[in-house]
Amino acid sequence: MHADRAAARAETPSAATVHSDAAAKWFLISAISYFFIVGIIAITIAAKFVWPELLGTVPYLSYGRLRPLHVNGMLFGWLLAADMGLTFYLLPRLCGVKLWSEKLGLATAALWNVIILGAVVALLGGWNQGLEYAELPLPLDILVVIAWVMFGVNVFGTIASRKYEQMYVSIWYVMGTVLWTAFVYLTGNFAVLFTTGVNQANLNWMYVHNAVGLIFTPVGLALAYYFIPKASNTPLYSHKLSMIGFWSLAFVYVWTGAHHMLHGPISQWLQTIAITFSVMLLIPVWAVVYNFFATMKGQWHQLRENVPLKFLMSGVVFYLLTCFQGPMHSLRSVNAIVSKTDWIPGHAHMAVLGAFSFFAIAGTYYVIPRIYRTKLHSEALANWSFWFIMMGGLGFFVTLWLGGFWQGWQWNNPSIPFIDTVVALKPVWTVRFFSGVLIFCGIVMFGYNIMATAIGARGEARQEA
Repeated sequence: MHADRAAARAETPSAATVHSDAAAKWFLISAISYFFIVGIIAITIAAKFVWPELLGTVPYLSYGRLRPLHVNGMLFGWLLAADMGLTFYLLPRLCGVKLWSEKLGLATAALWNVIILGAVVALLGGWNQGLEYAELPLPLDILVVIAWVMFGVNVFGTIASRKYEQMYVSIWYVMGTVLWTAFVYLTGNFAVLFTTGVNQANLNWMYVHNAVGLIFTPVGLALAYYFIPKASNTPLYSHKLSMIGFWSLAFVYVWTGAHHMLHGPISQWLQTIAITFSVMLLIPVWAVVYNFFATMKGQWHQLRENVPLKFLMSGVVFYLLTCFQGPMHSLRSVNAIVSKTDWIPGHAHMAVLGAFSFFAIAGTYYVIPRIYRTKLHSEALANWSFWFIMMGGLGFFVTLWLGGFWQGWQWNNPSIPFIDTVVALKPVWTVRFFSGVLIFCGIVMFGYNIMATAIGARGEARQEA
């Protein structure tokens, strides 16, 4: 069953609408820059696991300062910034109008860059609130709120002025992202400061888990729902099924954060609720994945040459694996083995890198040639960037899953000293480092390709002038 005619019409903007895309450009170019810079930090952290003495005498480059910078840099400097830029691209086209305010979009991009650069200085300097994913100092948190309000005003202003009555599913996910991010960020960075002990931990893990589930998941799916039909030139299989996925995600995801504290000092009923809703996540996931796979029926041959589609469909597979893995390791028996082990970074990286960064990279490869009105600098380099990130990612994920499971079994054996479990993981961390090098090489190829496309387009424009 294909999406109805109104939804299909919403995918094609009015031919008379001319889009500036200035805000989208600034968000995307700055996001790619941070992707490269924070990638260097990621390699440094991975190297420290193999060679612990590396840069050990430099306080600013200690693990305790680099790790929060890596997390916040990748989440907010790269991924969310790229998602915001791509949202500024697709939303006007789905609404058939120009972005409500390009000036407001540019101001948002400028403020976002101030926040990210401020985070670099603060976190390397040791100014850190000490809460997972919520390390940014309070002044920067306030600026994030202001920037998000600016972004939300632009989003809802564009939607309110739309020409098309029917709202395509990507618009629903974008609206959900704006509202859910506001709720999740305020809870995890402000409300958490008024609690202590177990209550604080519960709020913090609600924030950490929903940062992925109610910030990056909805905006990532908004991109996938837009770019998969666009890149494959195929109508979405089912608009109704897409709405089932949206509303089930809205209902289920917020209750799952406490599964990070199973076997801890929280109530058994709260643990059981978190497990129940974690398993229920299979409903929106299967709705989404089936919709994408059905859309691609008869179109799989396009994966040979279509690089954005390669990233998109690989991201869908990683999304499926991530959201099957999550409910399974929320079960008490499995959680007793894998919780707090290297399994968790492997799982988290498959979500943020394997699924949602793949969607963002695909979207960037798709839109940059279009907003600069030129060809991509190198299709071959784009293809190589896919394979480097893919192979490095698989090496990273699988190694940490296997190593984490092994690590958990050792921890549960009281006859094995803890230091022996650390020494045993060195081969795992070595593979992790070299897998990270492959990923970083792919990031360099991706960044160079996009920057060369943008610079080449500007050069052509100057020659024509």
